[in-house]
Amino acid sequence: MQNRPKVLLICTKDTKAIEAQFVRDVLEEQGVEVVHMDPSIRQVVEPLAEIAPEQVAAAAGKTIQEVRDLRHEGKCQEVMIEGAIKSAHALHEKTPIGGIIALGGSMGSTLGGAVMKTFPYGMPKVLISTMASGFTRPFVGAKDITMFNPVTDIAGLNTITRAVFRNAAIAVAAMAKAYAPYQREPRPVIAMGTLGTIDRCTVRVRKKLEDKGFEVLVFHTLGTGGMALDEFVSERNVAAVIETSLNEHNDFLNNGITSAGPDRSKAALEKGVPVVFAPGNADFMVSGPIDMARQQFPGKRYHLHNAALTAVRTEAEELQKLAQHLSGLVADAKGPVSVLVPLKGFSNHDSPEGHLHDPSLCPVFYDGVIANMPPSVRVSKFDCHLNDEQFADALVDEVLKLIAQREAATA
Repeated sequence: MQNRPKVLLICTKDTKAIEAQFVRDVLEEQGVEVVHMDPSIRQVVEPLAEIAPEQVAAAAGKTIQEVRDLRHEGKCQEVMIEGAIKSAHALHEKTPIGGIIALGGSMGSTLGGAVMKTFPYGMPKVLISTMASGFTRPFVGAKDITMFNPVTDIAGLNTITRAVFRNAAIAVAAMAKAYAPYQREPRPVIAMGTLGTIDRCTVRVRKKLEDKGFEVLVFHTLGTGGMALDEFVSERNVAAVIETSLNEHNDFLNNGITSAGPDRSKAALEKGVPVVFAPGNADFMVSGPIDMARQQFPGKRYHLHNAALTAVRTEAEELQKLAQHLSGLVADAKGPVSVLVPLKGFSNHDSPEGHLHDPSLCPVFYDGVIANMPPSVRVSKFDCHLNDEQFADALVDEVLKLIAQREAATA
């Protein structure tokens, strides 16, 4: 790492030149070198940024005038996002950067966030955004982006924004100074999904695999958690994936609020990484407050997890649909896949102590898996609950078998 790490500053000078200069000054006071990328569309402001608007547009194959001639803010931004991403990576390849900071409203946050999402986990990423106290998922996605709320609009400098901008700039400068690019973990890595409702299983599996010499990364499957798991698998070398929390798949199929989209789990399957599926949390879909849940899923059985979230019991129809969906996902898997099904419950909610327990439904899911899974997938059933030690130990054994199977096939 250089004595003065580089920080990429992304901000439009045509609307936020004063704010950009303030952030730049603080960054330079902190001893980092600043490269300002200006994705302005309306006008080019002197003095030019190190990466000026014309350069950003050119990276996307356009002149800045051609971008303006589109006369549609969304289409203009698409071009500038493409150019900004290419420009940022060209800079990083030439002289590595140690952090990124961007500031803006919804448009600036969209562009800045889009650039940050293309850089690896661990690289410092700070986004000063008027959207920070609202719906942040479109700007952060599944990446490790830190958002700062400017409280007021980003429209000049005032008592509040000076403090927020300064704090954000100091934060990214400090992180950039300490940033060390990813070094491959000496232990093989396993990725696993979970919620607190299957924590007993998760903890036992994680500890037993760690005792075997693996590093286990556990992702919280509330939508972005599953997306992060898949993105991590795409970026890094992973020995196996344990998909023991299927609420994101359920919610995709039934419009629940923790959906991670139609491609959830595909990253590992398409990459040939060994995958073990188990129906943890398949016993419910996730909705919002109880009034919302009753409107969205009328006539169902409900459990008020808290004031914001309601677990809605899946019935035979949803479990059959989930089994068919998983079968479709694994049909073209390039690596070994197994499915393990406990017959006495899928989560804390689906247990004698829970509020959604229905032992008649576990076999429905198992039968659906048997009826739909391709012959290459090994399916096993267990006369226990998913949170029982017996099932956790079976998961560990199966993961180790699949890893050995893949190693033998690639030897």
